[in-house]
Amino acid sequence: MTPYLFLWLLAANIVAFTLMVVDKRRAETRARRIPESTLLRWAFLGGGFGTFAASRIIRHKTRKQPFATWMMVWLWLQIVLLILWMLGILDPWLASALAYLRAAT
Repeated sequence: MTPYLFLWLLAANIVAFTLMVVDKRRAETRARRIPESTLLRWAFLGGGFGTFAASRIIRHKTRKQPFATWMMVWLWLQIVLLILWMLGILDPWLASALAYLRAAT
């Protein structure tokens, strides 16, 4: 795994976790909330573990549907992709996709 990917995943998970904590605090004080689409977008962008961890640690949005389902979908998709990447299964596919993109430009 490249260092850039690791740094991106670390940052995305920190942002996702922080946004969930902030949204929980805003919910408790009845302040303006962070949209669910923003929270799910960060889960999709690599913050699946941070979103999941925050939901369990601070008990926020654990029963909210379809949010909880999509949060789990992005988490498991990221786990599978990371496993495939670490096993080297994605490398040929990524190389051919990059070659195709370079040829198209």
